[in-house]
Formats: sequence, structure tokens, C-alpha cells
Amino acid sequence: MNIAVIGTGYVGLVTGVSLSEIGHQVICIDVNEDKVAKMKQGISPIYEPGLSELMTKNIKEQRLNFTTIHQEGLRRADVIYIAVGTPENKNGSADLSFISQAAQDIAENVERDVIVVTKSTVPVGTNAMIKEIIQAHLINDLQIEVVSNPEFLKEGSAIHDSFHGDRIVIGADSEHAFSIIEKINEPFGVPIFKTDIKSAEMIKYASNAFLATKISFINEISNICELLGANIENVSTGMGLDQRIGSQFLKAGIGYGGSCFPKDTKALIQIAGNVQYEFELLKGVVNVNKKQQGILISKLNDCLPEIAGKKIAVLGLAFKPNTDDMRESASILITEELVKQGAEVIAYDPIAMNNAKSILNPLVQYAESIEETIENSDAALILTDWDEFKNIELTMFSKMKKPLVIDGRNCFAVESMENNGIEYHSIGRPPAVKVIEAAPI
Repeated sequence: MNIAVIGTGYVGLVTGVSLSEIGHQVICIDVNEDKVAKMKQGISPIYEPGLSELMTKNIKEQRLNFTTIHQEGLRRADVIYIAVGTPENKNGSADLSFISQAAQDIAENVERDVIVVTKSTVPVGTNAMIKEIIQAHLINDLQIEVVSNPEFLKEGSAIHDSFHGDRIVIGADSEHAFSIIEKINEPFGVPIFKTDIKSAEMIKYASNAFLATKISFINEISNICELLGANIENVSTGMGLDQRIGSQFLKAGIGYGGSCFPKDTKALIQIAGNVQYEFELLKGVVNVNKKQQGILISKLNDCLPEIAGKKIAVLGLAFKPNTDDMRESASILITEELVKQGAEVIAYDPIAMNNAKSILNPLVQYAESIEETIENSDAALILTDWDEFKNIELTMFSKMKKPLVIDGRNCFAVESMENNGIEYHSIGRPPAVKVIEAAPI
């Protein structure tokens, strides 16, 4: 089938590449000429494991192409996916200006009956708005159907998720639209759930809000565990064995970040407010997450009451491993506070440093390795649980002035750190403070 994808951000590019991989003819549209030129060469503008390889493969096999010209991309399309950004407005609501522009571009360029599929995360009622805009600006007398098909990809495993997802949600108001979109997705082999359009729109927000709630809940439990001397890892494991609860998203840490959870939780609060409903639970989830992101600074201040002039190593800048995404990363707040308190901050991330340099305080310095980052530092903060960090030889921490590690992702066993003479503070677990004294010379 001939498919056009408007927008080549995270969702649009992964969607377009995955659809080409299962045999469809896909053309992706983006207004950024430099970006499109690179994508035509198989160069992905985002870091996502396996994405560049699939781009190169499907470009070579002539199933995947890119353009900046809407007419070129839309005129022969049977199905058009909208995958543009819906950034956050100041009041927390979703900014739909890119959605509106995409709808107008479709109206002005389509030359045949078409199904428009919304992949972008949008408030309930947006698909109806998209249809109204298209019909109001149509140049040709055509039949337009609109379908809600929200994405549930996880950054860092998006390609895997595309082919091994839990479900594909299709919201439509006609059997014809259902059958076409179901047929498009059939080769993925993922269960399909069909519903009405408004319910499909809400499923996306409700899913992300629930996962964010699990994260904030376990972080609150972790804080109580620290005060009581319990171990959050034992607690979360015991909870997760209950099939009604499940083990996923019960890992304590320094909160959620990225492009979805922060934006979608606030948007859902706003959506509820629009119908005069106060979503108190979700407001609490958002507030807990804000507080959790700053918890490492409190731990550092307890260990080093005066950090002005101290060298603080920061390991990890992306909001999670296997991505270069800095959106809503805890590293933004934490490095800003370290600089504010007068610390010398030196940071390292395997992938995200280029993005970080345009976002973090200009006083933050960058290193090219873990060893360079922690050498002669007064403390090391772990903000992202990259495998590279979890596999550190613990003897490397001896390069610090005095081994002091504050871990926001619980990368190490407390006992191992204690046995290696490292003062170690993590989330929801007892600290390791029995530092081995150096042998006298």
C-alpha cells in the first residue's frame, strides 16, 4: 500500500521505517531540508538501536523515501499518517498547531480518497477537528476518513516494540477504515484492538498516566523504605510477584522524563480540567516526580555540606539508556543546581552529550570516558543506568579523591560497594558507609 507519513520525529520516523519493513511503499515528509537529505542517505536524526540499519535496508530496496514537498508525498497516498509534534503549552495542554497545519497540507495536496491516521498523541476530540479542517480546505471532491492509531513505543527499544508490541489500537467510525488499517498492520503479528475514535485517543493518555503513576508510587515507597531501613528492591520484587500489580515500572529511581510521561500527564490533567474534573491523583504523580528528581542533591548535601569548589562527576545525561533524548531529563535540574551551588561539574554520557551541550548550563564540562569523569572528583552521581555504568570495575572509583557514589538508578549491589570501600548512597536502600581505610605506608 502507498503510505505517506507527515513528520519524521521519533514517532514518525520509526513508524515509517517499520511500515516499509513489512512491505509497504512509504514516503516520509519533513520540512527540514538538511534532515531529509541525511535521511535519504540512511542517516537517522535520532539515536535508536536498529533504526539506521532498517532505514538503509529499505531505502536500498526502494520501499522507503523522504521528501520536503507535500505534493510529492501526498498525491498518490492511499493512507496518510500524521506524526507531528504536540508540544506542551504553558498551561500544560497540547499545542495542536502542527496537527492543524498537517491537516491543511493534506487537504491542499491529496488527489484521491484517503484515510488519515493520527499517530501523534492528541487530546480527545482532535481527530474530529482534523477531519473538519481537511474538509474545510479540500481542493478536490474526495472522501476522507480519519482514524486514531496511537503509538506505544518505548525509546531505546522502539524497533523491537513495533514488531513485538502488546497491542495495536485502532479507533475508527467505519468498517471500511477498520479493515484497511487492520490490513496494513497485519504483518506485524501484534494483537489488534478496535474501538471508537474518542476511546482510542483516551487510551494513549490513560496508559502513560498509569505507568507514570506506578513510577511515582514506587518512588514514594522507596523514600519511606529509607526512613524505615527497608530495602525497596525487595519490596518492589515482592509486590511485582502479584499478577494484579506486575513487576514493570516498579523500579525506584529519580523519576521519569522523556517526551511522553511529563507531557502526557500534564495534558491529561488539562483535559480533565476542560470538563470541570479535578484529577487530584495525577496532580500528585506530577508533584512527586518533580520532588524525586532533586533527591540526589539532598543526599549530596548531606554527605558534603559545602560543595562550592568541589568537583562533582555526573554519569549519564539522557533521561534513560539507549537514547540521546534529553527532554525532561533529571540531569537538567541536577546539573543546574550543582552549578548554582558552586560545584565544578564534569559530565559523561555515551550517546547524549551533543544534545546535552545545547541544553545544560554552559559551565558544565564534558569528559570522553568514565575514568576521565571521575578522576580526582569529590563525588560521583549516577543519573542514567547505561550498561556501561552498571559494568564499571568498582576499583575504578579509587581514582576519586575519596570514593563517594550517589546512585539515582540503583546500578550496584550495596554489599559490593561496601566490600570495595566505597561510600554509596542509592534510592530506597540502606547506604554503604563502611569505607576501608588505606593501609599505612
